[in-house]
Amino acid sequence: MTQILHDTDDARRDAPLPARTRWAILAVILAADVLDLLDATITNIAAPTITADLGGGAGLIQWLGASYALALGVLLVPGGRLGDKYGRRRLFLIGLTGFLIASLACGLAPGPEFLVIARLAQGAFGALVIPQGFGIIGATWPREQIGKAFSLFGPVMGLSAVGGPILAGFLVDADIAGLGWRPMFLINLLLGGAALFAAVRLLPRDTGDRTVRVDGPGSALLGGALLGLLGGLIDGSAGGPPSGGGWTPRAFTALVLGAVLFVGFCHRQRTAPNPLLKPSLLRDRGFTSGLTLGIVVFAATAGLLYVISLHLQEGLHRSPAGTAVGLIPLSLGIVIASIACYQLIHTLGRRLVLAGLLIILAGCVWLALLPDADGWALVPPLLVMGLGMGTCFGTVYDITVGDISPEESGSASGSLGAVQQVANAIGAAAVTTVYINAVESGEAHATTLSLTTVAVAIAVCLPLVGLLPRRAPEEGH
Repeated sequence: MTQILHDTDDARRDAPLPARTRWAILAVILAADVLDLLDATITNIAAPTITADLGGGAGLIQWLGASYALALGVLLVPGGRLGDKYGRRRLFLIGLTGFLIASLACGLAPGPEFLVIARLAQGAFGALVIPQGFGIIGATWPREQIGKAFSLFGPVMGLSAVGGPILAGFLVDADIAGLGWRPMFLINLLLGGAALFAAVRLLPRDTGDRTVRVDGPGSALLGGALLGLLGGLIDGSAGGPPSGGGWTPRAFTALVLGAVLFVGFCHRQRTAPNPLLKPSLLRDRGFTSGLTLGIVVFAATAGLLYVISLHLQEGLHRSPAGTAVGLIPLSLGIVIASIACYQLIHTLGRRLVLAGLLIILAGCVWLALLPDADGWALVPPLLVMGLGMGTCFGTVYDITVGDISPEESGSASGSLGAVQQVANAIGAAAVTTVYINAVESGEAHATTLSLTTVAVAIAVCLPLVGLLPRRAPEEGH
């Protein structure tokens, strides 16, 4: 395939790439995003199997999901700015190569500590890959056709959200070559290796802008703060990987250190020339309300997904593949609602967010009333819960930037994406902490208490909907 390379975005637009090359570049970007989505969700299914094999107990279950999302969220904004500074192609290739090496480390992990560190590395390298995609598409596709390229992300991500956990479940149950859960990480070498080979051949070279500033100290403070807070929470509630002694001085020290570093991060955001989150955005009432609401929604639903998976395996004794199949109604609900909301968001605005929250609440209550139900009885509440999640996922942050100026919309969207990942990490740790602490009183009780906790958290945030902007920004904002 003929590849035309140019050094600047303007030059590429003057001599556009052939259509076949543009579509191939889009396929590479989509493949990288699919890998990220798969690895963000596969441990929801495999966590009990992994802990049974490696040990680590409840602490490892919590760290498996939280570590990946934490590293991804903390480094997502700096990763984007590094791409602006040193070139998107270079950062994409570095990130994807590192992601594959980290995936190999996950698949070969000899113990729980090694696996958690490898998951952190996966998230960190993923944060170098994901932000480059939109910039590369914007530099290689004509403006009038960019919408066509972006329109594929929703369906592809939706199919991945449904198919990813199913693939992970069947890979674990298949026990390929006696490797148990390990192939679900090792398969990244095939998928990601093909994407890397194509990226080397296809992605256009760009020099970057060395004047771009990256707030390294701010990222380090935020990462240290969240590691301390999550580490203390997990270590205190479950002993941490691989073992520990509950609420020991070590757990309290980690919490205190995390709090101190978070204060330092907040101070850094007020004084840094290029903060991760612009102070002007925090002065916008609609933005701060949406930011707060988004943190709660994404944290609650991330923890909820983990708990439901644990309930299906630990409470109802389903296999990983059976658990993945059982989650299909929830995944389908997310996909259906996300597609529907794309058509309705400019008409209904923030009312969609309210509807989504109420539907999630209904699903939580419905499922809490069926603590011992299995089979088809679980399909309706899980579908309802998925419809509510999809309604919120597709609208809350689009509405949040409704009153933000076009000049700040890029920074706002990038910050919100990072916050979403951090919220996923917090929720995976916090809600599973509720479950783990209550499971001694019975698995059904632990599941019901976790569902109640999620419902209360979402209900408390309902008043924030009235403070959101009324509408999402117009197309092209």
